[in-house]
Amino acid sequence: MGKNKLARWNELASFEKVIQPETGDVATNDHSIKGRWNIEMFRNDNPVILELGCGKGEYTTGLASRFPEKNFIGIDIKGARMWRGAKTATDQKLPNVAFLRTRIEFIGSFFSENEVGEIWVTFPDPHPGGRNANKRLTSPRFLNSYRKFLKNNGPVHLKTDNTELYEYTSSLVKSNELEMIYSTNDLYSIDFGSESHTDTGRESLHQTIGDRSSVNGILSIKTHYEKLFLAKDMKINYLSFRLPKEKNINDPLRKENS
Repeated sequence: MGKNKLARWNELASFEKVIQPETGDVATNDHSIKGRWNIEMFRNDNPVILELGCGKGEYTTGLASRFPEKNFIGIDIKGARMWRGAKTATDQKLPNVAFLRTRIEFIGSFFSENEVGEIWVTFPDPHPGGRNANKRLTSPRFLNSYRKFLKNNGPVHLKTDNTELYEYTSSLVKSNELEMIYSTNDLYSIDFGSESHTDTGRESLHQTIGDRSSVNGILSIKTHYEKLFLAKDMKINYLSFRLPKEKNINDPLRKENS
């Protein structure tokens, strides 16, 4: 391990609002923070919002700075990347930001029923190919795990450069008859603040996120990888949908769900 990476690991461990459990401790057992994020971490009753696969935490910190009345938790397994977001939150003195270093497979060990109000999935590993579909963070395997702690009909947002992942997720939303809030395969071609953009999907997005300026502000937050994609003139896909608590999500294309 290089000196810079080691230094970041050491500094990450020193940040007040970073949790780094041992994998073996949460693979089968609940963490003590479960059900107590508002009480112990944030010390308020504000909504808790997750960014899954947060990488460097650009979305986590960006959302937190725009919405001080909400709490944001960035989750990733890569500590060296997470260091950037945790340091930004510390340097900017953002009280409504925390980071959790763990595998998404173990996320149920950290959140209790109805503890989370919203989920963002920003530029995750697309796991291309049908055989890897169940590894995607928007697969039924993961969506059904989110249902256990996400409030009923809580919104899930996906932002990705990968068309296959976007279309896969969109097909799951349609086949399971979930409420689609908004969907586009070219996010930056749309001016959400324009009065001429009056479709009902836009209005649903405003109701979910906030006013027009809030929508434009949130969706314009760009991660490190997103900036690279845009520099190559790649289109960015975005969709959001509501996840009902009592509905089991199935993938009609997989034999085990048929």
